[in-house]
This record gives sequence, C-alpha cells and structure tokens, in this order.
Amino acid sequence: MVTHSKFDSAMSSSPFDASMRLPPHRYKTFSSKVQYQLILTAVRKLQESGFYWGAVSGKEANSLLSAEPEGTFLVRDSSDHRHFFTLSVKTASGTKNLRVQCDGTAFFLQTDPKSTQAVPRFDCVLKLIHHYMPPKGGSSPGVPRSTYFIHSGGEKIPLELLKPLSTSMSSLQHLCRKTVNGHLDISSRRDQLPHPLKEFLQEYDSPI
Repeated sequence: MVTHSKFDSAMSSSPFDASMRLPPHRYKTFSSKVQYQLILTAVRKLQESGFYWGAVSGKEANSLLSAEPEGTFLVRDSSDHRHFFTLSVKTASGTKNLRVQCDGTAFFLQTDPKSTQAVPRFDCVLKLIHHYMPPKGGSSPGVPRSTYFIHSGGEKIPLELLKPLSTSMSSLQHLCRKTVNGHLDISSRRDQLPHPLKEFLQEYDSPI
C-alpha cells in the first residue's frame, strides 16, 4: 500500500496547485499514484459542484437532510478510513449513507453482498451520481429504467437521487456551464468553441 506522503514529491509536476492538496483529515492510504490523482481530480470537481459538504459527520448529514424532500442528497467525506467519499440521501426511511468505493481506477457504490449483478463504474464521482439520477423528461417509452436498491436493516429501498443539497449559491457562470453540459447536442460541438470557453467546460463536465 502507498500512503499520501509518498506522492508529495510528485505534486511538483502535478497539474494541481498547492491549494488542491488533500486536507489533513484525508491523510489516508492510497493503493497507487493513479488512485491518488483520481481522488485529487474528484475533490476538485466536487468542490466546484456546490453540494460537497466536506468533513461533516453522518449525524450532521442527517440533520441537514431531515427537513428536505425525499431524493435530496449530498456528498461528504467518509468517516471510514477505507473510503474517501460518502453519498448521503434522504429516503422514505430516513437518511441513508452510501460509501462511494474506489478501487484505484474507478468509483462505484457499495454493493449488496448477495447480489451477483455488476455495478456501474465511473472515472468521476459526478458521473456516478448523474447515472443514478432520473433522466430529464423521463425515461424513453418502452425502455425500463434500471433501479439500484439500498439494503439497510433488512430493508430494500430504491435509490432516488433527485436534487443535490447546495452548500451555497452557485455563480451564474457555473449555472450556465451545467446547462451547456446537459445539452449533448451543444456539448458535441465543443471543438467549434473558443479555446478559453472550451477549457472552462472541460474543467467541470457534469450537468449537476
């Protein structure tokens, strides 16, 4: 296993500046330099997302979501030293906390030990979350939407991610960027955009 300190020297050639170093509570064990860079990128994008609550505890997440409608969610740091992020979501049975697992090359949600079905894997936490959100306009006719179930205390609860709980008001620029990212017909023409604008969209390529 490789620890955070083993990668300090690598940071001098990293595309991230000193402000992007992982905070002290994140001095966890990394399996490789690839995983370290994967987590750094995830932290940067989550910080821009507006719904990353950092080091709040499970109890605090429950309090934040208690008055929110079902389907409201947030991302926070995991209190489990084996994991980096936790997805907290308000369900009909209260707040549920799902560990976002990372095996060094991809992120995925914790699975039911009894399930033999492979879970989707993503190179970005935001892409993972977006996958479990309902498509805008609803599912296509005749195409069933797959459902992920949370197994908690003997219960089997469908996971519904409807609305992120924001930490603060997003800037107009960021809101516009998310809107553009949500329109594939526009996003597919990024090569025609001015370079600064194209870079701005690439820095945060999620519609949420």
